[in-house]
Amino acid sequence: MSASAPTSGFGPASALGSNAVPTAAQLGPRFEQFVRSLTRPVVFFDTETTGTDPLSDRIVEISIVRVMPHPIGVEAPRTWRINPGVRIPVEASEIHGIYNADVADKPSFAALADELLGLFRGADLAGFNVSRFDIRVLQAELLRVRKPLDLTAMRVVDTQVIFHRREPRNLAAAVRFYCDKPLEGAHGAEADTIATLEVFAGQLARYDDLGAEVDALHRVSNSVNHAFADIGRRFTWRDNEPVFNFGKLKGKPLRVVASDPDERSYLNWILQGNFEEDAKTLVREALAGRIRQRPPRPRA
Repeated sequence: MSASAPTSGFGPASALGSNAVPTAAQLGPRFEQFVRSLTRPVVFFDTETTGTDPLSDRIVEISIVRVMPHPIGVEAPRTWRINPGVRIPVEASEIHGIYNADVADKPSFAALADELLGLFRGADLAGFNVSRFDIRVLQAELLRVRKPLDLTAMRVVDTQVIFHRREPRNLAAAVRFYCDKPLEGAHGAEADTIATLEVFAGQLARYDDLGAEVDALHRVSNSVNHAFADIGRRFTWRDNEPVFNFGKLKGKPLRVVASDPDERSYLNWILQGNFEEDAKTLVREALAGRIRQRPPRPRA
């Protein structure tokens, strides 16, 4: 079956550059093993944004490459430029090369939300540093248009975590190390997404003891986050319960704060503030007398 045609804000994917997506066979036997193990799609994606705060900054470009269960394999990339509705700071434009004029006539995120959700729903997620940034900025954008993505059943393969566990460097070094070539077009969402896909294939080929199934890769990718109770690292675990990791209550157990009438107002401030939903869920549970317990440590 042929790959789906790109549905890009630019039109054909080639309009954004000549980054050719490799086939499963080109990515090697271990990657083919990974594809054969799939029971649902894995969405590799990358975002370029107006800044580095995933809660307040906006997406200006997003690229997606879906890896489908055997026998389909790697689909064609889909890439969109997005008008963020706010000015792109020059410091951000100097990094990713996307300026305000480049997105002036592009669709808003709200206009693309349903199409993006259709590609993400029912899939697992993958990318380079997606756990710390891209998933958070995507979810924040979706929450603004009141179309949140349910992450509870989604597994995450973060090639940056695998890379840093094995070879602590950055994406360009990963491409050189695993693919023996320079990274062309760095800081473009499509180039970075395809590079991440190739790096992941190189990791599978290099490390025979690295599981080729999403469950095993998810455990490795999330092992560094196990010390934290939420994706934004607002709460850390201590004695198997959440403890503040920020602000004036840093180091104080959430349980103690929730039981103190004088400090409960701080928790209500969090519920009304610009915090991730999973952190707010921890707070809501604590206010209701339920304190989350630390889950078992995943095996790498």
